[in-house]
Amino acid sequence: MIARLHGALVSSDTESVVIDVGGVGYLVFCAARTLRTLPADGGPATVFVETHVREDHIHLYGFTTENERAWFRTLLSVQGVGARMALAVLSTLSPDELSTAIAADDKAVLRRAPGVGPKVAGRIAAELKDKAAGLALAPITLSAGRDQAGAVDEGSVTTGEAVSALVNLGYGRSEAFSAVAAAAGDASANGDVAALIRAGLKELSAQ
Repeated sequence: MIARLHGALVSSDTESVVIDVGGVGYLVFCAARTLRTLPADGGPATVFVETHVREDHIHLYGFTTENERAWFRTLLSVQGVGARMALAVLSTLSPDELSTAIAADDKAVLRRAPGVGPKVAGRIAAELKDKAAGLALAPITLSAGRDQAGAVDEGSVTTGEAVSALVNLGYGRSEAFSAVAAAAGDASANGDVAALIRAGLKELSAQ
């Protein structure tokens, strides 16, 4: 199986590229986000590859990062999601945005991808809720909190620790993420991890 290609980008269109490696041109299908990161024709290109072998064809799917490729594989595990739809999702949402949408059970965001209707969006959110926890999840940040004197604190703090704390208390990652995201907008949290945990617990108890 081909796992990675590095060579000269011969040509590209709206859904694929041809990469020359040692005189052999490989046709690689890519998400729009991946295509935008590749160089102009003739430039050096490197892609991580997922190889699909069927009775009637061999298709190569290329990605800028291994995380994108991991998400592609994960999306394919969802009933009703094929390679074309998985690429459409990754064309519309970055891995971090996809992680966030699934953790927050935000089906509306998932439906932004062409071809993803309500049923498929629901399946992606439900079936990948636990799997998404094993993939990279971008931390939410709190900007412009206030110190005890009431002055604006221009620093930002991540809420990843608060989410992890709630998960360790037995809550699911999705509900913990949603609770902390809601708590992040509460001024009483004041950019403090412990305060975020308390505010997150308050949100969970109100559900």
